[in-house]
Amino acid sequence: MRIDFGSMGEAEIPHMNGGEGSVTARMYNDEHTRVIVTRIPAGSSIGLHEQTSGDDINYIIEGRGRAVCDGVEEALSPGICHICPKGSSHTIINDGDADLVLFTVVNRR
Repeated sequence: MRIDFGSMGEAEIPHMNGGEGSVTARMYNDEHTRVIVTRIPAGSSIGLHEQTSGDDINYIIEGRGRAVCDGVEEALSPGICHICPKGSSHTIINDGDADLVLFTVVNRR
């Protein structure tokens, strides 16, 4: 299967999961898998939420920030992969000076 994120429209999501600011996302979604490229501007965040659909696997492409999963904080930078298991709660915060860009896969099988 081929997913062309370049041809997808980018959705703006204000206060995603109760977070700060807005994020933008290009998303592929079917009954088994969700694949997302998300851009979190400086000072914005994805709010704290429970991961109910499957493990949330986030690979950092650009920028810096931090993730908090079940109270454990981890620094995010390019090349880091942050995984929040199904049933856990997490947030992703851009506390850097540039956009934080994530490639996310959620497997719901």
